[in-house]
Amino acid sequence: MMALSPLGRLATVALAGLAFTACASMDVRSFVERGVDFTQFRTYDWAATEARATGDPRLDNNPFFHERVRADVERELAKRGFEKTTSGTPDVQLHYYASVTQELNLNGMDQPYTLNATDRAYTRCNNCEPFVYDAGTLMVDLVDTRTNRLAWRGWAEGSIDGMVDNQEWMEERIAESVARIMERLPRRF
Repeated sequence: MMALSPLGRLATVALAGLAFTACASMDVRSFVERGVDFTQFRTYDWAATEARATGDPRLDNNPFFHERVRADVERELAKRGFEKTTSGTPDVQLHYYASVTQELNLNGMDQPYTLNATDRAYTRCNNCEPFVYDAGTLMVDLVDTRTNRLAWRGWAEGSIDGMVDNQEWMEERIAESVARIMERLPRRF
């Protein structure tokens, strides 16, 4: 096996990190209030809320981020037969929240020895280097306006490393996140 130079090792680690974030998994979940009849919901509007900080000034100061989230949620709701209304009281009010935190991936540091299934021997992890990455959460709430109670919440969590500084990539990730979140919304009919 050929030994890598320090520069070669750095390039390998950088490429592995890039591959990790490009293929980063997204955890998508939802909550449905028991007893809610989703067939009664036809109209929606955005709730008047104060702007909430995401934890990352690059997103907080990016109007395109907020516009994109709202546009993607509205598109997904239209696909499901919901209509936006700005007059009267809608059936549901929408809220969304986004947050960014830095997370630590131990990358095997917590398990320096791994069992090799082929020869049943323990081997030491040579490239186990922890790294810090940006983790993002996007949450969408539907609040029943008749009861003022949460009817449904969907959220997606995952790595957003490199996306905040790349508008096109960020928009693609938002569209994917919103679509996957809204797939978990109960059917109205």
